[in-house]
Formats: sequence, C-alpha cells, structure tokens
Amino acid sequence: MRKLILATAAVVALVVASVAVAHGIEGAKTAKSVAGTFSAAAGTVSSKTCTTTDGKTIVVTQGKYTGTASGDADLTGAVTIQARSVVNTTDKVGTVSGQLKVGNATRLAFSTVYDGGSVAGLATGRTASKNALLGNLSATFAPETGFTGGKIGGTAGGSAVETGGTSCKANAGPGTERSSARGTISALSSTSITVAGVTCAIPSNLASDAAKVKQGDTVEIQCAFSNGATTLVKIQAAKGHH
Repeated sequence: MRKLILATAAVVALVVASVAVAHGIEGAKTAKSVAGTFSAAAGTVSSKTCTTTDGKTIVVTQGKYTGTASGDADLTGAVTIQARSVVNTTDKVGTVSGQLKVGNATRLAFSTVYDGGSVAGLATGRTASKNALLGNLSATFAPETGFTGGKIGGTAGGSAVETGGTSCKANAGPGTERSSARGTISALSSTSITVAGVTCAIPSNLASDAAKVKQGDTVEIQCAFSNGATTLVKIQAAKGHH
C-alpha cells in the first residue's frame, strides 16, 4: 500500500506539471535543448516528525536552499530553492517539490520522487528569455543539508527543452511542378484530358469547364504535378481560336 500511495503521488505531480507547462508551449514557434547543473546548501530549515500506524517514521521538511547554477544562459547564476520534502526515513522514500529560481528571472516549479537520497522528476516554468521550459530534474538530496550534483536536462535519464515565440518560417516542401500545353485535344474523357502529349486528370472543380470543349478543339491547359499525380488546374480556348 505504501508503494502504491507514493507512486500515485508521483504520477499526479508529473501530470500537474505537464498540464501547467502546456499553456506555455502551446503555439510555440521555436524549441531548443538546454541543460544546467546546480547545487544548493541548506539555509533556513524546519522539520516535523511523526510515526505512522504501521511504525514508519515520516519527516516533513520545509527549507530554503541557496547556491549556484551553470549551463545554458537561462540556467546560469545564483540559485534559490524553496522545497518541501515528505520522506519516509524508515524505507528512505518520499517526495520533494518546490520552486527553483536561477538569477532574477528564471523560475521553475518542480515535482520529484525521493529514493535513497536521490530525487528525480520534472521541472517546468519560465526562463529569463521569457520562454517556457520543461525538463527532467535530478539531484542528490538531504533535507538537512541540501542539493548536490543537481541537473536540469542533459542526462541519460532525460533532457530539458526551452520553447518560445521566435518567428518561424515553414520549411519549403518538395514543391509543385507545373506544366502547360497548347494544341489540339487528342483525348478527352470525364476524368482526363490530353493536349499536345500532356495528359492531366480533371478535378471535380474543373469538370464543368472541361465539358465545354471536345476532342479536336484547340486549347491551352496548365497542370500541376504533386504526389505522383498530374492534375488540371486551368483550361481555356487557345488565343486566336474560338
């Protein structure tokens, strides 16, 4: 039952973090991988201890931790962490969540699972560049001393991505090839037309125009080739012919 409760708490925390960042990355026009490391020592820390009905010791700690962070520009600077940990010290498992600030502008909320002295989970928020950030966060953690070996992204366990509204142009696709022909209609049906050796499929929106001509008429056609098909896009009587 204990493991089920902790797993459920972790899943809820991660889902909440994902939902929170969704509004930040919705409609984003750029995305890049970022990474940073950090350490933060305990400053003001207060703890409460209780014993569960099954004899487990639970320590709830509220603390402020300060230190330094380095890495990508938005993840470099003085770091301040406000964290709340709930740890079953008997089995060495629990949760750690809170707020992490780098410099004066990057602010991240994080939710992690504590297991045997290490934490791992998600961090989400806004950076100094005013972009949204979602990434994996991990560290060695002890409530009474702080965070060491902290990482945001850049690990085998997961990355961090920063997304923002920088202008973005759609990549040019393979392109649509066009062809044209002028001459006598050598073949005509309800589905295709052939002029001067060029055969094009007749789309439904041009069926009425194609019905106005007949085999032997002199016309000008334009066709587009895309995804393996050549389709009529324009048909008209050849200039000088009626």
